[in-house]
Amino acid sequence: MRIEHDLLGEKEIEDSSYYGVHTQRAMENFNISGKPMHCELIRALAIVKKAAAMANGEAGLLEERLERAICAACNDVLSGRLDNQFVVDCMQGGAGTSANMNMNEVLANRAIELLGGSKGDYSVVHPLDHVNMSQSTNDVFPTAVRIAAIRLLSPVSGLFAELQTALQQKEEEFATVLKVGRTQLQDAVPVTLGQEFGAWAQAVARDRWRLYKAEERLRQINLGGTAVGTGLNAERKYIFSAAEKLRALTGIGLARAEYMMDITQNNDVFVEVSGLLKAAAVNLSKIASDLRLLSSGPRAGIGEIRLPEAQAGSSIMPGKVNPVIPEAVNQIAFQIMGNDLAITLAAQSGQLELNAFLPVIARNLFEMLDLLRNGIRIFIDKCIKGIEADTARCSLLLEGSLSLATALSGYIGYEKATLVAKRCAVENRGVRELIMEERLIEEEKLDLILSAYGMTKPGIPGKKG
Repeated sequence: MRIEHDLLGEKEIEDSSYYGVHTQRAMENFNISGKPMHCELIRALAIVKKAAAMANGEAGLLEERLERAICAACNDVLSGRLDNQFVVDCMQGGAGTSANMNMNEVLANRAIELLGGSKGDYSVVHPLDHVNMSQSTNDVFPTAVRIAAIRLLSPVSGLFAELQTALQQKEEEFATVLKVGRTQLQDAVPVTLGQEFGAWAQAVARDRWRLYKAEERLRQINLGGTAVGTGLNAERKYIFSAAEKLRALTGIGLARAEYMMDITQNNDVFVEVSGLLKAAAVNLSKIASDLRLLSSGPRAGIGEIRLPEAQAGSSIMPGKVNPVIPEAVNQIAFQIMGNDLAITLAAQSGQLELNAFLPVIARNLFEMLDLLRNGIRIFIDKCIKGIEADTARCSLLLEGSLSLATALSGYIGYEKATLVAKRCAVENRGVRELIMEERLIEEEKLDLILSAYGMTKPGIPGKKG
């Protein structure tokens, strides 16, 4: 064991640990969720620290040997070698101070080791004086959260593009499958199954575009703003250099905010991104629910489509197969909607020059992105791609429905068409049969009017032009 001290006194630290006293206290204080910081946040913090060390070195504030040692330690973190040293709970008080100190201490002790010293000998490399030089938690942590969010957002946007393509392929595959369109779960007018998939694809396309553009909103950073965004204790040369170094290291078009105090205290950008993720979740949940409904049965429900069978569905009912993939997507969507509310509350609860609740914003935002990335992948591969149409069932339900009666309105008027539909329902007869019996429309003309495929297009069925 080694002894380290801080403002509150001394603490024993396991000698093998790269973290120090500040991290130890955070471990004791925040045993909350049992989940450490997100791996992308750890990487983002390390790359911010590397950029800061390089900028401090360039500005003549940090000795070259210390800069090299700290950058080498950052590389070790970026490689994943020190992942087990980041032990602070993702739910923590202090606006991310514990996360920042965990990183400072790990980097300092690894740099000390690289320079031939012993862990805990901060006369060699100090967590605050050297690793945290020209920085504050209040500019480091928000910058890292933005970088991590961008890195997690990019694959999600790509998966929405893939989902859109998968739906469009089904739109083409089912372009000639006629079925009943339903409004308020009641028979409405004929549509094609392809049109339903096409409508879902359009919704996903909007989500894809919104999420692609959302990255731009996250690119403004306040690194160099230090405590409240004024840049106190950070030289101007460092402030400009740090942003440039970080942009080069990440490959992301990051931009130093012109008014860094704004970025330090206001977190509305995370609410905006969260809102877009929620909107995407709403569309995903709608699609999943529609698929469950259209595949219901298989004999006593709608049963117009068949979903891929993923697993046995019951411990008591033999042969039952449930729509487990759409159900999982529904649950992902519900969780994302809850996360969005947590982010909204946290962002609006910031006070004056800082928002103390950025850790819970980060935790919920990263979870949303992880859920979407994993969920959409499963949705595409285990559900959408394998959907089949039951064309016979679609045709049977269409012919037995009253949806064809809508086409009559343009010829016999709404009132007569209503009477026809009502009689068909009461007498359990088809629309065509009743119209022919009453001789309301000639048979040749009726064939054109009641063409279900014609009713899936704009215009009045049976009329040219």
